[in-house]
Amino acid sequence: MAALLRGSRSLLQRSNNHVDLTIVSRSMASKTPVGFIGLGNMGTPMALNLLKGGYPIIATDVFPESGKQLQDHGAQILDTPAEVADKADRIITMLPSSPNVIEAYTGPNGVLRKVKKGSLLIDSSTIDPSVAKEMALASEKMGAVFMDAPVSGGVGAASLAKLTFMVGGPEEEFTAAKELLGCMGHNALYCGKVGAGQAAKICNNMLLAIGMIGTAETMNLGLRLGLDPKLLTQVLNMSSGRCWSSDTYNPVPGVMEGVPSANNYLGGFGTMLMAKDLGLAQSTATDTKTPIPLGSLAHQLYRTMCARGYANKDFSSIFQFLREEESQ
Repeated sequence: MAALLRGSRSLLQRSNNHVDLTIVSRSMASKTPVGFIGLGNMGTPMALNLLKGGYPIIATDVFPESGKQLQDHGAQILDTPAEVADKADRIITMLPSSPNVIEAYTGPNGVLRKVKKGSLLIDSSTIDPSVAKEMALASEKMGAVFMDAPVSGGVGAASLAKLTFMVGGPEEEFTAAKELLGCMGHNALYCGKVGAGQAAKICNNMLLAIGMIGTAETMNLGLRLGLDPKLLTQVLNMSSGRCWSSDTYNPVPGVMEGVPSANNYLGGFGTMLMAKDLGLAQSTATDTKTPIPLGSLAHQLYRTMCARGYANKDFSSIFQFLREEESQ
C-alpha cells in the first residue's frame, strides 16, 4: 500500500518462473507530489505546468528567491534536493550544467542522500551523456531509476507546455516518465538507453546554433543591402531558407513580438548556455572522431560573445554581435 501511495512504477518480479505484480502502476496514484529541482527560466514554467496539471509540487533551487513564483501558486519550497527526495518519489531536475547535476544528485545535500527505493528521477538538463550514465549508475545503487530527458523549444515553449523531450533510459519506464512530461510538452520521444536523450539534444543544439548564426548573417547582409528586415523575413519564410530561427525566433529587433530580440535579448536561452552545449558537442565529436567544422566555428563564436559581454543575453544576440563587429 505504501508503494501505491508513492505512485511507484510497475515492476515485474520473477520468482520460480512466475510473474509477481508486486507494485502497481504509477498512474494509479498520478496526483502524488512531484519534486522539482532547478527553478530558472525553464524550470519555473515547467513546474507551473505540472501544478496546472494537478500535481502538488515540492521544489528547491540554490537561489531561494527563485521559488517565490511557484510558492505563490501553492508549491512547497524546501532548502535542498535531499529534502525534496525525502518527500517525493518522482523528481525532475532542470539545471544549467553537468557539475550542477552532479551536485544536485550526489552532493552532501543531494537527491541520492534521501532518495526512496523505486523513485523515478528525470533530468531535463543538457549535460554530457557520460554524466547522465554516471548518475544512472549511482541512482541504481540506491534502488532508483534515472532517465535523461533534455528539452527543445525554449522558454516560450516551456511556458505554453509545448516542449519536446528527448528521453533516454529503461524503455519500460518511458510510459511512467511520459505521464509527467506530457504536462510540460507536446512531444516526448524515446531515444534509447540512458545518455541517448543527451546525445540527441547535443546534436539538435549544434544545428540550432549554426542555424541562428546563418540567420543572423543573412539578415545583417540584407540590411546592408537596403532590404526591410520584415520583408526579408517574409521572403525567407516563403522560400528554401526558412528555418526555426527565421520563422519562430527571429534575431532582428522589431521583426517579431514575444521573442528575446524584441526585449533587448533578455530571457530565453543564454549565450553562455549555448556555448556550454557547443562545448559538449565539440567534446563528443573529438571522442568519436567526428568532423564538425561548422559546429566548432559556432562554439568559438559563442565563446567570443561570452567574453565580449553577451554571456547573459539570449543566444540570438549573435545578430547584435555581428552588427557591432562590422562597425569596429
